[in-house]
Amino acid sequence: MQTAQEKFDYLIVGGGSAGAVLAARLSENPTVSVCLIEAGAPDNNPLIHIPFGLSLLGRFRSLGWGYYTAPQAQLYDRELFWPRGKTLGGSSSVNAMCYIRGQNQDYDRWANEGARGWDFEQVLPYFKRSENYYRGADEYHGVGGPLNVDKLRHTCPLTDAFVEAAQSVNLPILDDFNREEREGLGYYDVTQINGQRCSTAKGYLKPATGRNNLTVLTQVMAERVLFRERRAVGVQVRFKGKVRRLYARHEVILSGGAINSPQLLMLSGIGPKEALQEHGILALVDLPGVGQNLQDHLDAIVQFNSQAHEGYAVALSALPQYIKASFDYLFGRKGIFSSNIAEGGGFVRSSLAENGPDIQFHFLPAKLREHGRRSVFGYGFGLHVCCLYPKSRGSITLQSNHPADHPLIDPNYLAEEDDCKVMIEGVRLARQILNSPSFAPFRGKERLPGAQAETDEQILDFIRARSETIYHPIGTCKMGADNDPMAVVDNQLRVRGVSGLRVVDASVMPSLLGGNTNAPTAMIAERAADFIKASHAGVRAPIDD
Repeated sequence: MQTAQEKFDYLIVGGGSAGAVLAARLSENPTVSVCLIEAGAPDNNPLIHIPFGLSLLGRFRSLGWGYYTAPQAQLYDRELFWPRGKTLGGSSSVNAMCYIRGQNQDYDRWANEGARGWDFEQVLPYFKRSENYYRGADEYHGVGGPLNVDKLRHTCPLTDAFVEAAQSVNLPILDDFNREEREGLGYYDVTQINGQRCSTAKGYLKPATGRNNLTVLTQVMAERVLFRERRAVGVQVRFKGKVRRLYARHEVILSGGAINSPQLLMLSGIGPKEALQEHGILALVDLPGVGQNLQDHLDAIVQFNSQAHEGYAVALSALPQYIKASFDYLFGRKGIFSSNIAEGGGFVRSSLAENGPDIQFHFLPAKLREHGRRSVFGYGFGLHVCCLYPKSRGSITLQSNHPADHPLIDPNYLAEEDDCKVMIEGVRLARQILNSPSFAPFRGKERLPGAQAETDEQILDFIRARSETIYHPIGTCKMGADNDPMAVVDNQLRVRGVSGLRVVDASVMPSLLGGNTNAPTAMIAERAADFIKASHAGVRAPIDD
């Protein structure tokens, strides 16, 4: 923790998908000082930057928080591993790099749910500002932004077969999932630049690190927000066992994500009063919505063995292609190691869909087990299936008042019957796709769910026994209207009941989007930066108070 300075204009807690964006944008003004606090280490691991390296990142404990859920009643009391990035760039440094914004109507729904001013028309300019799109600017895409969005430099023949299978299930092939029409199959655009990962740490933070007004502290754990009366004035942190206090002249901004931000609020005395008192925490503000409204995308994998030596296998016979891939990547940043592995996917409607597709697919030309933490030998391929708009709601609560203790994570998966129905339909359609003629040269025996799962009840049994998170938790500090008792922040992301404190990350999303959440999180941070700049420049903010 190399800084003699203790007071800054802005303190940002969390150097991940949102925090890195904020640090870069706020430090654009050379007259203000910004301090970014990250609990993890710098993003120096080379596997972070090699796209194919994500297949091994789950084995590095130092890059994640090591979270597990509470036993899930509808998943046979399983405790699910919840990977969350713990390094500069956060989860944008360990994710599959798929650039997806969700359905346009998702943001209109936010506005209708009380997040006034967050409809699609008003958020689109911030998506475009953050983006450097490889096809150039148009009504949906921007150029010149820090987040490089590129076409994959390599796709596997198995992924090509998946995209070709669209015609067998009467779906179109799409070349851009970030437009009005999203139903269909295709290749994902990815957050990469020159064949390397473009995390928010690389795209936003790295170009800003030479600024004299930006201090980046790594391996520093925030323990609680400091208040003077009801104004946030700083953060208590711990570094190598020692406690230190850092102070903010203007604002403290929490960007720890859907787990860490509500936990830090509660440790600081902001949350459900009775729950805080049970842990010996004096409630500064009784805010019942903190930690509630947790939503996540549950995911099941339909998986086949392959009778052909195609794909990304753990096998002796695959060694020559990996040797060749090493040279391809070393000298040209192309080939297999430039792949994000989840190269293809798509969006489809179940019979319960109301406004657009409610199921998402991620195709992997490989066998996967336990988020890649355990090797699965042999050739194969699988199709991930997730319900995009689950009705089930969970919570983040404290297990103790000690900052080092993980909170209790309870997503409450499949508590609502409709979520089960959508997942069952998704598995059935995934089977149809993988049984299409385009897979005939490759298809071997179905591994999951297996031939024994034919009825809805049998498929649901498989989902309960084998499904996992696909890494999109949101909603635990939700944005909402003044008359919403469960709203934690207002439409400028200011925490209710106090001043000088905002939450800027995926936790403020009122409801889940129809897709991956990384790009929307960067958009939220881009917009928050404008709010913050405006509020301290004596001018009207982009959203009226």
